[in-house]
Amino acid sequence: MKPVILIPTYNESVAIVELLNQLSTLHNVRDFDVVVLDDNSPDKTADIVDSMKLPWVSVMRRPGKAGLGAAYRAGFAHVLPMKKYSQIVTMDADGSHRVEDLPAMLDASTESISITLGTRWMPGGSVVNWPKSRQLLSKSGTKYARIALGIPLNDLTGGFRVYSAELLEKLNLADMTATGYCFQIEMAMASELAGARMFEVPITFVERINGVSKMSRAIVIEALWQTTLWGLARTLRPNADKLHYVKSE
Repeated sequence: MKPVILIPTYNESVAIVELLNQLSTLHNVRDFDVVVLDDNSPDKTADIVDSMKLPWVSVMRRPGKAGLGAAYRAGFAHVLPMKKYSQIVTMDADGSHRVEDLPAMLDASTESISITLGTRWMPGGSVVNWPKSRQLLSKSGTKYARIALGIPLNDLTGGFRVYSAELLEKLNLADMTATGYCFQIEMAMASELAGARMFEVPITFVERINGVSKMSRAIVIEALWQTTLWGLARTLRPNADKLHYVKSE
């Protein structure tokens, strides 16, 4: 079995070509597949990916822009039934997640039920060309989520991750509700509830060069509100969230 990389896109026609070219170099020495999850990009991102004719890359064409969480849930539902992937990678299309960091992340997990997080805020991790305001927002978001949810990880808002297929199959993915970047927090929380081993690998996060960031005030507010609700639920009903997120044995 091999890994599969899920890459959500919306108007990433320039960035996705560069990313797939970089992944092609890695593919020469390491076997994996890629599924591009395109939300009906007006700039024809999906058509451009198809035109590259890479046999290990496929496109899942979605009807419209519905948020990061919805795209990843659709991707999980698409690849898990195939039963040919041992690891599912989540990766941004804009180049902020470096291909050269991927091998260490794939090799970090030796457990069947696990999650590996590419982490900016740990020794060896860094960010490049990111304004201080974004760094503060990311660090503060992780700190707040760690306190509210009691999850001892250094980068709860990062999206560069490797999930074991066995872990994802234990989760009630269809019952998850987060749509924006707080989907990353929800997935970390659900993984912990499922008893996953958690690994962190330092990465270098690079601010995008091409395209437009999808970050907005609404996404930040959603993350803050959802995390607060999850934290209260874990305090008031400590067993209810496990029943919600983890399939019964």
